[in-house]
Amino acid sequence: MEENPRGWIHGDETAKAMLARVLTERPFLFLPPLHRVPLRVGNVVEIAGPSPSAKSQILLHAAVHCILPEEWKGIRFGGLERMVMYFDLDCRFDVLRLSQILKHRIMEAYKSANSTYWEDNGEYQKYDATEITQMCFCDDELFLACMRRFLYIRCYSSFEFLAALKAMHFHLQRESEALGVGLHFLMIDSIGAFYWIDRACQPMPIGGSKRKNLSLQNVAEAVVQEICKLLQTQPVLVLATKATIFGAGTSGNDAQRAFGKWCSERKMDSRTLSKEGEKLLYREYMPSAWQSFVTHRMKLYLMGNMEHFLRIHLNGCSLH
Repeated sequence: MEENPRGWIHGDETAKAMLARVLTERPFLFLPPLHRVPLRVGNVVEIAGPSPSAKSQILLHAAVHCILPEEWKGIRFGGLERMVMYFDLDCRFDVLRLSQILKHRIMEAYKSANSTYWEDNGEYQKYDATEITQMCFCDDELFLACMRRFLYIRCYSSFEFLAALKAMHFHLQRESEALGVGLHFLMIDSIGAFYWIDRACQPMPIGGSKRKNLSLQNVAEAVVQEICKLLQTQPVLVLATKATIFGAGTSGNDAQRAFGKWCSERKMDSRTLSKEGEKLLYREYMPSAWQSFVTHRMKLYLMGNMEHFLRIHLNGCSLH
C-alpha cells in the first residue's frame, strides 16, 4: 500500500509546536550563544580563547546538564543522565564551582515545580520569594548521584595524559557497569597545557634507538589515536579548551588594545570581524594531527567592555 506523499510533506504540527517539542526533547547543551552550534556524538569541538573568556565555565555547564537526570521524583530537570570524563591538564579545576552550578540547577528545578504547584492550588500568594527559596532545598541524594557520574582525572604531563587515555577504556567499562549509564562527554581542559614544556624538550627516542622520537607531532598523533579508539567503541562528544597564544612579541593586553583600535578605526562591530582583525588575537600552535582531528572550532574573544564575542568555525564555514 502506497503512502500519501502530500500527507507526509504537510505534516500534522505547526512550526511553533515543532520547536516546542524539539526544545523539550533535546534541551541545549550550552548556554547562549553556543547553543546555535549543531553538535552530535562523534564531533570534536575545540573552544579557544584568552584566559578570562569562560572556557572552563562552558565545560562545567555542559557537564552539569549531562550528569543531571531527565526527571527525578516527578520533577523535570531536562538532563541526559550520562557520564562525563573530565581531563584536567591545567590543574585549575574548581570542584566547588561545579558543586555550586549543580546545586543551583537542582534548586531552580524544585523552585519551578513548587511554584507551579502552589499557583495551581491557589497557595502561591501565602509565601514571599525568600520563603520559596528556602523551601526549595538541594536534594542530597540527587546531588551525590549526579556527582558519581562526573569522572575526574588530573594529569601533570603529556606522558601522564597518554597513560590515562590508554587506561580510559577499562576505567569507563568499570564505571559504566557500576552506574548503569554510558559516557556522553569527553572533556579536556586544556589541550595545549603542555605545549611549552613539550616544545622545550628535545625529541628523544623511547625504548631504544630504533623507536621514533617523541615530539609535539608524535604526542598529538598518539592523543588523537587513543581518542579515535574510544569513538569507535563508544560514540561520545569531545570538548577541548585551548588557551590563545598571541604573536611573537605581543602580550595579551597589547593584542586586545590593537584589536579595539582596529575595530574603532574601521567603525566595525564584533559581527563584522574579518580575518585581518582575527589574526590580532589568535594564532594556531597545535600540531597538524590535532588540527585535522577537530570538526568544530569556537573562538571566544573579549571586547573592551568584557563582552564575549563568539566566532564558530564549522568544517571551513564560520558562524557569527
